[in-house]
Amino acid sequence: MGQKTHPYGLRLGVIKSWKSRWFTTKNFAELLHEDILIRRYTNKRLEHAGIADIQILRAPKKVTIDIHTARPGIVIGRKGAEVDKLKEELQLLTGKEILLNIIEVKKPELNATLVAQSIARQLEGRVSFRRAMK
Repeated sequence: MGQKTHPYGLRLGVIKSWKSRWFTTKNFAELLHEDILIRRYTNKRLEHAGIADIQILRAPKKVTIDIHTARPGIVIGRKGAEVDKLKEELQLLTGKEILLNIIEVKKPELNATLVAQSIARQLEGRVSFRRAMK
């Protein structure tokens, strides 16, 4: 039997990009913890918006967050009110300037994360599992 390797690890840098794109030499653990807080908070706050991926890019005093979503209208809100509110909440959480980019997922049925969220939501709503799988 051969050794098992993680499929995501083999694809990083070749097919898929890293979820966080930054580098530091000193306070790596703090920034990684901050990334985890940002991801958890954003996923919890926008769980109904169909979040496929969150990518984080850092500069010294600035954090750029790319949110890939199936429903950008829910994330943006009326006249950008929801984005501004989320941006201010994240600035309070991190203490840094936040730039938010909302990117629409063109074909949500091809994204495994979005399909899994959809099936889970249907099962929680007591839909038959056979119907949910269709």
